[in-house]
Amino acid sequence: MKRDSLIIHLFLLYLFLIQPEIHAQQKDIRTVDPGSSTKITVPVVINGMAQKIPEFENPDDWIRHDLWVETEFDSDGDGKPDRMHVDVTRPKQTDTDSIKLPVIYESSPYFAGTGSTARQYFWNVRHELNTVPPERTNMPPIERRGKRPVISNSHVNAWLPYGFIVVHSSAPGTGLSQGCPTIGGDPERLAPKAVIDWLNGRAKGFTTPDGNEEVKAYWTTGKVGMIGTSYNGTIPFAAATTGVEGLEAIIPVAPNTSYYHYYRSNGLVRSPGGYLGEDVDVLYEFIHSNPDRCAWCDSVYRDGVMAKGMDRVTGDYNEFWAERDLMNYMKNFRAAVLMSHAFNDWNVVPSHSYRFIKVLKEIGVPLQIYYHQGGHGGEPPFEMMNKWFTRYLFGVQNGVENDPKAWIVRENDDRLKPTPYPDYPNPDAKPVEMFLTAGGIQRGGLVITKPPKQGQETLTDNFSFSGSVLAQAEWTDHRLLYVTKPLKEPLHISGIPVVKIKAASSKPAVNLSVWLVILPWNNARDAKITDNLITRGWADLQNYKSLSSSEQLVPGRFYEMTFKLEPDDQIIPAGKQIGLMIFSSDREFTLWPDPGTKLTVDLDGTSIILPVAGYQEAIEQ
Repeated sequence: MKRDSLIIHLFLLYLFLIQPEIHAQQKDIRTVDPGSSTKITVPVVINGMAQKIPEFENPDDWIRHDLWVETEFDSDGDGKPDRMHVDVTRPKQTDTDSIKLPVIYESSPYFAGTGSTARQYFWNVRHELNTVPPERTNMPPIERRGKRPVISNSHVNAWLPYGFIVVHSSAPGTGLSQGCPTIGGDPERLAPKAVIDWLNGRAKGFTTPDGNEEVKAYWTTGKVGMIGTSYNGTIPFAAATTGVEGLEAIIPVAPNTSYYHYYRSNGLVRSPGGYLGEDVDVLYEFIHSNPDRCAWCDSVYRDGVMAKGMDRVTGDYNEFWAERDLMNYMKNFRAAVLMSHAFNDWNVVPSHSYRFIKVLKEIGVPLQIYYHQGGHGGEPPFEMMNKWFTRYLFGVQNGVENDPKAWIVRENDDRLKPTPYPDYPNPDAKPVEMFLTAGGIQRGGLVITKPPKQGQETLTDNFSFSGSVLAQAEWTDHRLLYVTKPLKEPLHISGIPVVKIKAASSKPAVNLSVWLVILPWNNARDAKITDNLITRGWADLQNYKSLSSSEQLVPGRFYEMTFKLEPDDQIIPAGKQIGLMIFSSDREFTLWPDPGTKLTVDLDGTSIILPVAGYQEAIEQ
């Protein structure tokens, strides 16, 4: 008997000492009545991640319903607070067994359908700079789609079996939500706030858009995590700026954090990649799917606020754009952020997320960064998201806040297999200034030692040639190209390259485009964007003093301007060359003025600063 007691004692000691993680991480949020034959534990946590709960996996057992949440704003001017259309999908046990669960919430302006992408409804970019553009044709009304009670099924299958309730809402002026789209205005921050307030008992929900029968969120703990991509990723960030209690964590994927940075660049009128000629009023028409009060909304917002404020003539940063820049609302931000973006996202460029890294650290919110090498969109691996929501919605101490701060997918790796780094930019990165040597019509030099006087070189603007064509040209006067010698070893660029340029224009205004490229250019069918492009940027020389104040250029006079290219983290292989290409109109992004404007660059007053990790002697002189 003593021997048996010793064995039992040792076995219990093993469970206590050898397997503390499982014991520490399983946390009962709610269980079924002890008298029941079945007991459900929520969450079930292994290795810091919530696990599927078999009782929650059958879609036939899910409860689905919709409602309208009353907000604190009246964007459509009818004298009544706007109500947002909300749907809920939850396990039946939230009713039968009184289980309360946290919520994963996505809001979108796209759920009910969108407008046309036909170029005839976009702005015509074929006109001179600093001139009023040709009038634009308005889009036809959107044919609203969608049936009650389900607004969307996104995230339901992914998260509900793990013990989360999933909620969706249509943004103001879209679907069955009342109000008007304001494209970055206050209602886009306050609408999701109202839904989170309702989930926490601080706002009212109703069974109909105009009725008085209330709906209570008795089935939730009140802890909310938001997630979404692009516009749907912007809304979580916007909601978090309100500091609303209950929003514990967000996973914004490719969020548009500033409509100025989406439609302008350093004072230049610039389109988002793939949508040449789009602007804030075009996006308004693209999402406005609720026909109620449509004429009023159009007159007040599209034809009033937007027409007066967006300024397609100067491209300056003004009050209209400041209102639509989330950087100006960070005082109350409190949600833990798992930020996701791509270094080659030329729709919502990566600076939209990068510009907040320092601010979020200063505020002190938990922050983790996931960057990949692809294009627009791309969530982090599910395991990363699971750990994030398990930590901040279930309150499980899984140590995710102590994990590496940055996860970056290397150039040839699977997007779901990122490499961990202590932070981003790489803490080892140091600024390396590189200078120009003459010969840019063919190929000048890009060197790390400032050479003796190199003089001036001139290019001629011509929007007919794309940037990729210009980068491959052996000889052309439509761009200037400065190239390093072949790298002796791989070169790791991590952070934001900064261009300092001294230039003169032959006209009062000129487009300025800069690409950082890898040469020789890879034209193979299976070539990846990282084989050729490092990063790029655009600027208006008229804004050399300030983003908010441009001045016409004096033809022939030289101006000095410093501006940032888009952030990057890329390892350039040994044997390749880095090329700095300076040109004027970028066919894919800028306005298209008549060809012929001369842009003269003072090589002695121009350089680029590269953030390089492990620099050593990769660049040969």
